[in-house]
Amino acid sequence: MNNQRIGFIGAGNMATALLRGLLRAQRVTPEQIRISDVDGAKREQCAKAHGVQAAASNAELCAWASTLVLAVKPQSLPGVLKECAASLQPSSLVISIAAGVRSITIGDALASARIVRAMPNTPALVGAGATALCAGPRASASDVEFARSLFDACGRSVVVDETHMDAVTGLSGSGPAYVMLVIESLADGGVAAGLSRETALLLATQTVLGSAQLLLESGEHPATWKDRVTSPGGTTAAGLAALEGGRLRYTIGRAVQHATRRAHELGNR
Repeated sequence: MNNQRIGFIGAGNMATALLRGLLRAQRVTPEQIRISDVDGAKREQCAKAHGVQAAASNAELCAWASTLVLAVKPQSLPGVLKECAASLQPSSLVISIAAGVRSITIGDALASARIVRAMPNTPALVGAGATALCAGPRASASDVEFARSLFDACGRSVVVDETHMDAVTGLSGSGPAYVMLVIESLADGGVAAGLSRETALLLATQTVLGSAQLLLESGEHPATWKDRVTSPGGTTAAGLAALEGGRLRYTIGRAVQHATRRAHELGNR
């Protein structure tokens, strides 16, 4: 990546997480990154915090960058694309993390750029994000792999067809909120059983973290570990029976489906 010049339009949480991950992993040097944001104070604060340069405008940033990351809210994207179209370098790589915006929409606005669309999630803020990427107009397989290497600096990534991006939004994009609700519910159960709030929340959080790490490192199916923990007639079996009786499996699956449908609706506005 020595010859890459990476520009970020937007200095919010996701842009900051990716920028920080790249620098922490030493994928690029601070001199290879510049940022722009409509909020001048946020732009300068982000630049100072990470030792990178702030661009005076989106147009200036587009003229400099070889790879441009669009890290703005979907409603702000049309105006940003108009600014970029006039100054973007020919055949630049543009990576969009604007939720719900189809790659063809960006490709039509930036006629010569190679477009990659990405959907990261909030755990990227602590280097544990899950990101799905897909190729858009004019993007090559090597463009997607390069984009993937950026997001791998703050978590793990997968490549999907764009037709699956709404499902990604419903699962991993919205998923942290579902997991937070599960952690909160586990802690509430612990408090009801007599634990202090602080102890219950710590145990619930670490249990979810450890269980996820166990799955990632073992590569085994979650049902395998569920069965290993469950003894006939034991405490876990009693707890699982309550969860199945409450249709937890169905309810979580339904949450993903509803969020997927909503992502599709928003993308078609």
